Amino acid sequence: MRFKVRYAVISLASLLTLAAAGLGGLHFKHLALVHDYLALLEAAMQEGDILCRLGDRTWSLYFKGLSSKDKRFSHMGIVHRSNNGITVINADGSFWAKKDYVTETPLREFINSARLVGLYRLNGVDGRALSAEALKTLGRPFDWDFDLRSADRLYCTELLYAVLQNAAPEIRLNTVRAFGKDIVPLDAISASPQFTQILYLGE
Repeated sequence: MRFKVRYAVISLASLLTLAAAGLGGLHFKHLALVHDYLALLEAAMQEGDILCRLGDRTWSLYFKGLSSKDKRFSHMGIVHRSNNGITVINADGSFWAKKDYVTETPLREFINSARLVGLYRLNGVDGRALSAEALKTLGRPFDWDFDLRSADRLYCTELLYAVLQNAAPEIRLNTVRAFGKDIVPLDAISASPQFTQILYLGE
């Protein structure tokens, strides 16, 4: 797919410099740039960063609607870098695909169906501690009860909620009332001053 020439005047080196500095994030208007700038996303990522996306499933649109300040995203995961590449640890609710558990998904696969992507970094916390705790949750079932009182089962943002309880208990994520319960919305990350937006790829 071709893009308008005005995007070509920004060099990749300049973009990487801005991303590394975290100067408010980078914004792109074309969905396909999520894929074309995969290298930029990879270069900007650090261990333990939070990667948010907007999917197109019905459940994604519902979860997106739980946010009150920032309705751009519907799912998130925690970045893990290793010799095998970059993966995203996330609580997947794909019930019909029999994939409703915490899984480690290759980065390209995680953003494959994304309409928007945002990369966030928790201020003042070592990201390695976040990813280390996240790795301990692999295989836990998806929390269809949406119950924050137990970490035996986890939904997408509850994964981060549980990780923070062990890695950075001083950090509190905002919640909203839904299903008669306290639910962690996506904008508990994207609209929170506790997180810095490093990169934004989307419309």
